[in-house]
Amino acid sequence: MIFLRINKTLYLPSNFVTNLITTKVMKNCVFVLILLIFFSCENNQTDLKIIEGNAIGTTFTVRYLAGGSKNYETKIDSLIAAINKSASTYIPTSDLSKINKGDTTILADANLQEIFIKSKKIYKETNGAFDPTVGILVNAYGFGPEKAIENLDSLKIQELLKYVGFEKVALENEKIKKLYSEIYLDFNAIAKGYLVDMVSRMFENNGVANYMVEIGGEIRARGQNEKGTPWKIAIENPNTDGSRSFATVIELKNESIATSGNYRKFNIKEDGTKYVHTINPKTGFAKESNLLSASVISKLDCADVDGYATAFMEMGFEKSTDFVKNHPELKAFLIYVHENGEIKTYKSDNFDN
Repeated sequence: MIFLRINKTLYLPSNFVTNLITTKVMKNCVFVLILLIFFSCENNQTDLKIIEGNAIGTTFTVRYLAGGSKNYETKIDSLIAAINKSASTYIPTSDLSKINKGDTTILADANLQEIFIKSKKIYKETNGAFDPTVGILVNAYGFGPEKAIENLDSLKIQELLKYVGFEKVALENEKIKKLYSEIYLDFNAIAKGYLVDMVSRMFENNGVANYMVEIGGEIRARGQNEKGTPWKIAIENPNTDGSRSFATVIELKNESIATSGNYRKFNIKEDGTKYVHTINPKTGFAKESNLLSASVISKLDCADVDGYATAFMEMGFEKSTDFVKNHPELKAFLIYVHENGEIKTYKSDNFDN
């Protein structure tokens, strides 16, 4: 049996998936991956096109149904280049990098403006749990492109918090203005989802009605797959003993999904202190909440669910469930640590899978 693994996406034969889904989810799981289930079978799949590659520091897989020989790979490459030019913090010549370095002459293009506006909306709705100005702390903890601060303590964190807060930046006359020059914007928590949207819009503008776009585990799907059914995604609970089991399988019905978690990206200092990459923008601390993983599904853009999933990791389980109850446009699948120490799962009431 052959498995093709691409970042957080794994394509599995349908009989293998069925066997795994029926196994009991082990309770000692520490992280969640999004798996796209590829149902390979004897049906005619001549119209199924697949494009794979690398983008914005991760991998991508695009699947779409279309007749003819038209290839969208060049257009996808152009969109990747455009997003990198606008919003990358890892490319020194990007517009965002220049803004972070204090260049006040940069005009934000349409991509950077939309990312900024979406971020402002989610920042307000989540009461600051989602905050791209946390970038200066992302760097300080060693998760960003800039040099980490050695012996980072609470006093230094308090100093850096002066430069955190999305209310301290504004978009005026196509320019991003910062209250302090030290403010460092980091849109990486929404950029993958936004690129998913850009590729998806390109397909729709070209009359492609059936597609699935996945970039680094963030997904947007429209129409149906090559089997004539909705695109199916499995959310997995990998277990500490090396076994594999799924928490749930969902169908994306013209929806987007994004998952955020602290199971992969963390640093452990010499004294044994663990710092996760989800940093609380209010306290400045990089500590785990009781939420291990948050998957958010919606008919909204993938950039939106990407931002909400990130916010939930900071908010923790209780606040996240309250938020979803007040936002019926969102569906959530959460994996969290119960007060008794057990790892449990939660589906929002409007979860119809």
